[in-house]
Formats: sequence, structure tokens, C-alpha cells
Amino acid sequence: MSVPVAYQGNTSLAVADWLNKGDNAWQMISATLVGLQSVPGLVILYGSIVKKKWAVNSAFMALYAFAAVWICWVTWAYNMSFGEKLLPFWGKAKPALGQKFLIKQAALPASTHYHKDGTVETAMIEPYYPMASMVYFQCMFASITLILVAGSLLGRMNIKAWMLFVPLWLTFSYTIGAFSIWGGGFLFQWGVIDYSGGYVIHLSSGIAGLTAAYWVGPRSTKDRERFPPNNVLLMLTGAGLLWMGWAGFNGGDPYSANIDSSMAVLNTNICAATSLLVWTCLDVIYFKKPSVIGAVQGMITGLVCITPGAGLVQGWAAIVMGVLSGSIPWFTMMIVHKRSRILQQVDDTLGVFHTHAVAGFLGGATTGLFTEPTLANLFLAVTNSRGGFYGGVGGYQFVKQIVGALFVIGWNLVATSIICVVIRLLIPLRMPEEELAIGDDAVHGEEAYALWGDGEKYDATRHGWYSSNDDTNHDSNKIPSGVTQMV
Repeated sequence: MSVPVAYQGNTSLAVADWLNKGDNAWQMISATLVGLQSVPGLVILYGSIVKKKWAVNSAFMALYAFAAVWICWVTWAYNMSFGEKLLPFWGKAKPALGQKFLIKQAALPASTHYHKDGTVETAMIEPYYPMASMVYFQCMFASITLILVAGSLLGRMNIKAWMLFVPLWLTFSYTIGAFSIWGGGFLFQWGVIDYSGGYVIHLSSGIAGLTAAYWVGPRSTKDRERFPPNNVLLMLTGAGLLWMGWAGFNGGDPYSANIDSSMAVLNTNICAATSLLVWTCLDVIYFKKPSVIGAVQGMITGLVCITPGAGLVQGWAAIVMGVLSGSIPWFTMMIVHKRSRILQQVDDTLGVFHTHAVAGFLGGATTGLFTEPTLANLFLAVTNSRGGFYGGVGGYQFVKQIVGALFVIGWNLVATSIICVVIRLLIPLRMPEEELAIGDDAVHGEEAYALWGDGEKYDATRHGWYSSNDDTNHDSNKIPSGVTQMV
């Protein structure tokens, strides 16, 4: 009796000779873990960490970005990031939708690394699973980057402007960093190290978020003065999903279920835990009490800092990086920010500049110091790479890391500014004052919670409770009679 070709071992196209089922399984699991960081992770975190009146809008900004990136990614952006070279910093735009492309063995065409004399040093990256798995995995990284940018803009960006911003920034900013550092572009060829996105994702989102926040303008004065989280416990739930999902974030970037992925996952947790504890201790020392929000910020800075070197450093280095990521971003957020006129003028809602840009830069720089030669040879295309602490060419590696960071910073400052200016010609970047005063109900006609005396009203003539939406003049927003009444 015959069975479907998908189950016929290595005797069919469904299970090709090059396919490693373990690698493919781990890559899809890793991609899903990264996706769970966004949906529901950051959707929950954003919806909980903001003021109640912005819970729906903040969560929706994340959800919209996740969906919009998906369509842009498979239509044109994947190959701009990982396809054939168009420019030293950009790939050729084309779709990743046809089965002839998606079922063949994964490959990054521009990733062949050459010696100075033109001979091949390291062959093209060709993981042992189909292109479909690679497209899926990398899409999750692109999605979470846009959602991180949103963290700087919560509580005042016009949702329609955000709907335009997402595809434009993905196309003209994210794809540049991804191809330049990961896809075989000029920084990849030069040997800049970014194991899993300290530069491509975190530094870029932190700089882009701060830049966009400048162009969008600040929240209302009332919101800036007092912006308490509406649900601390749900915020911790979102943060927990973010932490656990980072196993896929860093563990999936060797493109294989190998010993390097194990090192990356272990180092990720070591650094995050250290950073959280250091941040909490500083809060106790300086403010006399531990902050739950502060602990989450310390966790995030640790996760971000280890990301560019997760599978390349030893455990003791992960602890050192955790100490640095728990203290330096704390200092820039709690001390420098309050004394800096420039940072005070730009309203970065969740402090993404500190938690992602500062921590991402710190992680990239320390990777240039702590990259261990044996681990580097397991992963990097440039042979004999090492950090500054290991002598040899290590000092030059540190210089490469700084230059790579400067490129990412400069490109995001310029590209994000141009995108915001162009959108501003078509749609206001900031909500009108009346929407800023009301929040979710004005923007979406929806509220996060229907609590007694808050979101529902009692009318004796109706003999029950009814939604406040019924007070509007928009019939399309009215809830059908009887749906919300409790007689």
C-alpha cells in the first residue's frame, strides 16, 4: 500500500536529500517563538503598560504592524533583505510567493565571503531546510522591529499615519540594515558582527523610534505628566512571553539546531537575569524601592545587549554584559534623560531609545570585545574573527563594530525623517487634540474594559446598562439593542 509522498522518506521531493528535519523543526519553532513575542507578547505588554485610555490603540498598533509586515515581506521585502545583490547595501526586490522558490533549499545568494584576492573564503549560506522556513523566520524579525518602533509613538500617533509608516520604513530602512549586515552586504563582507539583531533590529528600532517621536510630537501634557500602566500583571505576562520567546530569537539565528544555538540560548538567559537584578538593585539604592516596570526594562536591556553576541561569547562575558546592560541604560534613562534638554523635548513613550538603541549599541560594542575565537569559527563567515580581549585582530573588530553601529544610526536618522516628512504631506502624523483628550473611544470607538461607572452607563428609561458608544451620532458604532444590557 502506498502512502502520500510527504511521508516517503528520502524517496520524494517532499523529503529532499538536503532536508534536515531537526534543523527545519527548530527553525519553524524558533520563528514561532519570535512571533509569539509580538503576538500576543508585545500586544499584551503595550496594551497593559500604557494608560487605560490608550490600551486598545497601543495593542492595535502592534497587531497592525505584524499583519502589514507579513504581506510586504512576501511580496517584495524578503528578497530586498536576503536576495540577490542590487547595491552594496540592498537586495533586488521580488516576491517570495511561488512554490518553485519556496520549496527549494534555503540560500542567501549574496552571502558568499571572499578573501581580498577574490578567492572564496566561506561559501554561501545554505541551511538544510526550504526557503519557506527562512522566509517565515526572517519575517518574524522584521515584524517585531516595527512593533518596537511603535513603542516610542504610543499615545498620540495618528493610526492612519502609522498604517503608511509601517510599509515605508520596512522597505527603506529595515531591508537596508538586514541586507548590509546579514544578507551579504558590505558590512557583512567587512566582518561586522551582529549575531541576532542587536544592530539590525534593536539599534535601528531605538533610533527610528526616537526620530519618529520627534516628528510626530509629544503626547498631551496631561498624559506626559501621568501615564500609569493600566494592568501591571498583564504587563508582566507580556514581558514573560518576550523573555521566553527570545530562545527562538537568538537560538534560531545559527540557522541550525547545533551547539552554537545552545550556547546562544544559555547566554541569553544569563545576561537577561543579570541585567534585571542589577537594574532592580539600582532602583532600590537610588529610589528606595524596587520597581516592577524597572525590572521589565532591565530584563529587556539584558536581552537586547546579549543579542549581537549571543552565540559568540562565554558565560562569564554574558554576566559582564548583563551588569553593563542593567546599569548603563538605567543611567541614561534615569539620570541623563532627566538632565538632557534634547531628550526631554522628544517624547519617547516607552523609552525605546534607552532600552533598545543604547542597549543594542552596548551589545554590539561588547561583542567586539568578548567574541571568543572558537565560538566565532562556528558561526562567522570571516575566519579567525575574535574580540579585542583575545588579541590579534580583535582590536580591529571593535572598530568594525563601532563603524557598523554608526552606519545603522545614520541611515535610520535620515530615512526615518524622510519617511515622516513624506507622510506628513499626506496625513497628519499626530492625532487631533480632541482624540488625544479622549483616547481609544474617540480613535476606535472601543475601550479596553467595561467596568462599572467606566465605559457603561445606567439609564432607568432603558431598564439597564448600555454602552457609552450609544451616545455617539454614528449609527455604525452602536451596539445592537440587548447585547450589552443587563436588566
